[in-house]
Amino acid sequence: MRILLIARCPPYPLYLGDRLIVYHLAEELEARGHEIDLLAYANRPEDWHEQDQYDHLFDAVQLFPEPKRSQFDYLKRLLLPMMRWPSQAEGSWSPDLWQAIQVRLKATKYDVVHLFGGIQVYEFYKALGDIPALITPYESYSLYLRRVVETLTPSPSPSGRGEQMQKLKRRLMTRIQLQIARQFESWMFTPYRCAVVVSERDRDELLMLNPALNIEVIPNGVDTYEFRPRPTRRVPALLFVGNYEYAPNVDAALRLAREILPEVQKRLPDVRLWLVGNAPPPELKALQQPYPLTPSPSNREGEQENLYPGHAVIRVTGRVPDVRPYLARAGAFISPLRLGAGIKNKVLEALAMGCPVIGTSLSMDGIHVQNGHDALVADESAMVEAIVRVLEDTNLQAQLSLNGRKLIEQQYSWDSVGARYEQLYKDISS
Repeated sequence: MRILLIARCPPYPLYLGDRLIVYHLAEELEARGHEIDLLAYANRPEDWHEQDQYDHLFDAVQLFPEPKRSQFDYLKRLLLPMMRWPSQAEGSWSPDLWQAIQVRLKATKYDVVHLFGGIQVYEFYKALGDIPALITPYESYSLYLRRVVETLTPSPSPSGRGEQMQKLKRRLMTRIQLQIARQFESWMFTPYRCAVVVSERDRDELLMLNPALNIEVIPNGVDTYEFRPRPTRRVPALLFVGNYEYAPNVDAALRLAREILPEVQKRLPDVRLWLVGNAPPPELKALQQPYPLTPSPSNREGEQENLYPGHAVIRVTGRVPDVRPYLARAGAFISPLRLGAGIKNKVLEALAMGCPVIGTSLSMDGIHVQNGHDALVADESAMVEAIVRVLEDTNLQAQLSLNGRKLIEQQYSWDSVGARYEQLYKDISS
């Protein structure tokens, strides 16, 4: 098949989840003999210099500056239905990309057009003519905002009046954003033959807004060769990985360091914490605590990692060239997420590496784990008990490691994801 991909971002770097899926899907489709062209927005300065990292996957690649969209732009489309679907380049947010689409369609006969993104790319439907088209918005933004509102619900707390007022203000603004997002998601995907999301929770949210939508659930995958178990010794370290430009990851890391780790250390004093990932903000960097410079009396000379009882060791690495050594050595991967939507690539990668996983139910959205078999699902206060249980029980560690890896091999390889998209292309173009 000849496929045109239109994406809200380029397929690189791979530590950004919305880019990772485009890269690996293109890699799978190219390996299956399909011909692919890519039109994408560039929204980082580096994007213009990284094309050589992925252009081998495509016959043609063009990047365009992502246009700035004001609140007034959104409001016009919300209140004036005739403006929701531009019929020519001048009415779109990106006339340059619109024109590039039409140039491509005149020069090449495509079997299907696949758009990746939501508000950024939905507007190009009328530029596609009658070519079969589907859209992958990844997740429901409404679901994400609804969860944010829930966490901002006022509750009795010792925090000051100023902090409570700030929380109420944020909740009000988020509720307004939520209402706008729900309006857009109720009609934004309707013309497309199919919309694809990465988890059942996202599908259910969109169907609640518009029961007539044709929605498929196809999860992200994992490179099962690159992410595979290693015969290394696991240490009493808790690991969380995330891109900290994404607020839910910062919230999870702070919760892990400030609330969960101290409770675990009351029972397992030598446990340490590794916070790994891109762009940690100052409040995360401030958590870092070095290993003790002087061994405790019980240590053998020079054994710096045998910690003082109760000594909290937190390592904040920033972005690392390879996350796999951390996944191979950590005693458990902890995902205390309470915000967000979509599927969590970090959890998929940990399972693929055979790292025992403990996560909130939100962390497992779109991942069909059996609690106690492939991973432990624990919310709120239950997480501390689950962590202690895994670190103390080597048999449970081995069981979770083995079964988590099997789950990834059976359901979440990029090969299986590519096969599902390939079949979907055939279905909508037949």
